[in-house]
Amino acid sequence: MVAHVATVSFQGIEAVPVDVQVQLTSGKPTFAIVGLPDKTVAESRERIRAALYATGLGLPLKHITVNLAPADLPKEGSHYDLPIALGIMAAIGALPGDQLADFVAVGELALDGTIAPVAGVLPAAIGANAMGRGLICPADCGSEAAWASPDIDIVAGRSLVQLANHFKGTQVIARPEPRMRENPAVMPDLKDVKGQETAKRALEIAAAGSHNLLMIGPPGSGKSMLAARLPSILPPLDPKELLEVSMIASIAGELAEGRLSNRRPFRAPHHSASMAALVGGGFRARPGEVSLAHHGVLFLDELPEFHPQVLDSLRQPLETGSVMIARANHRISYPARMQLVAAMNPCRCGRAGEPGFVCRRGERCAAEYQERLSGPLLDRVDLRVEVAAVTAADLVMPAPSEDSATVARRVAAARSVQAARFSALGLSAGTTNATCGASVIDEIARPDATGARLLAQAAEALKLSARGYHRVLRVARTLADLEGEERVGRIHIAEAIGYRGAGERLLAA
Repeated sequence: MVAHVATVSFQGIEAVPVDVQVQLTSGKPTFAIVGLPDKTVAESRERIRAALYATGLGLPLKHITVNLAPADLPKEGSHYDLPIALGIMAAIGALPGDQLADFVAVGELALDGTIAPVAGVLPAAIGANAMGRGLICPADCGSEAAWASPDIDIVAGRSLVQLANHFKGTQVIARPEPRMRENPAVMPDLKDVKGQETAKRALEIAAAGSHNLLMIGPPGSGKSMLAARLPSILPPLDPKELLEVSMIASIAGELAEGRLSNRRPFRAPHHSASMAALVGGGFRARPGEVSLAHHGVLFLDELPEFHPQVLDSLRQPLETGSVMIARANHRISYPARMQLVAAMNPCRCGRAGEPGFVCRRGERCAAEYQERLSGPLLDRVDLRVEVAAVTAADLVMPAPSEDSATVARRVAAARSVQAARFSALGLSAGTTNATCGASVIDEIARPDATGARLLAQAAEALKLSARGYHRVLRVARTLADLEGEERVGRIHIAEAIGYRGAGERLLAA
C-alpha cells in the first residue's frame, strides 16, 4: 500500500503540484527519499524521525521509501517535512489517509514535533485553491494562507499531535483569519524638506506617473531625504497588486507573522549588493531586490558606487517589468515592475560645479565617476533633476505649508485619471503612463501643433533615442494629468524636455 500526500514545489511565485508517495515494505529498516531532493529535503529524515518520536509514534521497523513525484523536478526547501511525516503517519494508520487527500501540506518540523513556519505559504494556498483542495500549514502562517480565498479550507496546526487530533475528530482547529500589518501612523513627510522646490516637483511627477527618477547633487543636499518621503505620497496597493507583492514577499520569507501590508514596497539595497542580490538568483534562484520592489520603489543611493555590471543588469527589468533567471536545468521568472529612484553626487569629491571650487583632479574627477553609468541605463530614466546644496537661508525659513497628504491627493487624482483611461483601452489595472506601450503613449499623449514642433526640435538638439522620445511624451502626459488637462500642450512638453535635458547638462558638466 502507498500513502499519498499532496504538496507543492515553487517555480518563481507559482506552486507546482508534487505528490509525496510513502511506501512501507519488509526488509532492513531504512529511510530513503528519492525524486531529486536537495540537501535540505534529504536532511528531513532526521527531523521527521525525532518529531515522530516526540509525538509518541516513532518510525516503523520497515524499509521506508518516499518518492517525490514528478521525479525529474528538483525539490528544494524544508516545507517537505510535514507532508512526508503525514504520509508516514497515514501509512502506519495513525491518520486517516482519505481525509489527507483533500489537502495540500507544507511545513517544517522541529525535533519536538512542533511545526515551524516556512516561506511560500501564500503561493501554496493559492495553488491548493486552484486544485480544489485545502491547505495544511504551520499555525504561524495561517493568516497568510487565509488571504488566498475565503472558501479554502485551512488547517493551521502547531504540532503533529494537534493535527492528528483534528483529523481524528477529538480536537477542532479553527480556520485562521486574514490579518493586515499595522502601518506606522507617522511617515517621513515632505514638509520636513526645506527648499528643493524643483526636486519636490519632480518627486510628485514621478509618483503620479510611476516614472524613474535620478537626483544629482552634492552631499547633504537632501537627495536621500527626498527619496525616503516618496512612499508618503504614493497611493496604496490595490487588491491585485497587494496579492502579487505579498506572494513575492512570501517566497522570500519576508511576511512577518503572516500579515500583509497595502503599503508599496520601498527597497534600498547597499551599493555593495551583488547581481544575484539585486536581480535575483543564487543557489535556489530567490527573488532579488528588483522583485521585492514590485509595484513599489527601488532606491539606489550613491548610484555610481554600484558595480557597473550590476547596474546594467537592471536594464531588462526596467524595460519588461520581469526578471528571467536561467539555470542549466530550469528557468524561473519573477515579476519586477518597480519604479527606480536613484541619487548620486556629480563627482567623487561631490563638489563639481560648485561656485568658487576647483578640484585638484580637474575634469577627470567627474568624468571617471560618471563613466561608471552606462548610456542605455540612463536612457531609461525619465526624470533627471539637480538637487542643489541647501543654503543657510533655506534652513532658517519656516517649514513648508504643503505636506505629503496634500501632494498625495494630487497624485491619487492623476492616478485615477490614468486608471480610467487605460481601463477604457482594455489594459490591465495598475497600468501607468510610465508602463504602457509605445503605441499607446503615441495615441494618448499626442501633443498639439506647437508642442509637436517643440518636441521635434528638442529631439534633434538633444539627440534623443526612440526610447528617450517616448519617455518625454510619458512625462508630458503625466504633467497634463496632474493639471487635469485632456490634451498635452506645449507647456507640458517644455517641462518634460527640461527634466530630460537637465540631466544631460549635469552629466556633461
